[in-house]
Amino acid sequence: MNIRILGAHNSESSSSSCVTFIIDDKLAVEAGGLTAHLSISEQRDIEAVILTHHHMDHVRDIPTMAYNFYNAGVHLNIYAMAVVNEVIRTHLLNALIYPEFQKIPEGQPIVRFMPVEPYEEQWINGFTILPVPVRHAAASVGYQISDTHGIAIFYTGDTGPDLAECWRHISPQLLMIDVTMPDGHEDFVVKTGHLTPRLLERELISFRDIKGYLPRVVAIHIDASHETEIREGLALVGEHLSIPIDVAYEGMLLEL
Repeated sequence: MNIRILGAHNSESSSSSCVTFIIDDKLAVEAGGLTAHLSISEQRDIEAVILTHHHMDHVRDIPTMAYNFYNAGVHLNIYAMAVVNEVIRTHLLNALIYPEFQKIPEGQPIVRFMPVEPYEEQWINGFTILPVPVRHAAASVGYQISDTHGIAIFYTGDTGPDLAECWRHISPQLLMIDVTMPDGHEDFVVKTGHLTPRLLERELISFRDIKGYLPRVVAIHIDASHETEIREGLALVGEHLSIPIDVAYEGMLLEL
């Protein structure tokens, strides 16, 4: 399994992009930074997009990617909870903001919305996908993504603390987990459904207690304005738990 991180942050600047990664060049996870980092040809190689929730930094590229697929006559398959699909239909592909590519061309629409349900596995283009609810301000799931070789990752999407129930359903070799803000911002992140390094440490201890091991950890959805502080906090967590904790960045390649 090869993972290419296109966006590792929660906002966009000249040096940061909204969270998105692709697996084996054919499965996209999130759509916050898809189109700016992939050529038209690379975009057309994407066989499916899976979305955790409907916040803008996770879905913003769906309209323009749909347009590129329309020009190529290629279907864009989007897998998400029904509420996420409905938000995209109602607020993005609504003929006011952007064309209704879920309706055009008539009879063979470009965008095809595929619903996912928590705890129900799906086979999607060579991967087994397991959606697991997480704690966020909007209805959201993380995804365990497994290939045919037994390699599994779990991507939390945006999440707050208290993930013990989530851990019981997964067994990944790689954990990609939200660490949006530095320590000292706990009140904000708990209210909005995110993590700090200190909160991450508690969740990793919970994971180890439940599962008996710790996977490789990559922190993602970083607030670029606080990245130095976040990295410092994560380094301390790594020392406390005697594990390396990587921080995702644009262009990062992970091979499992």
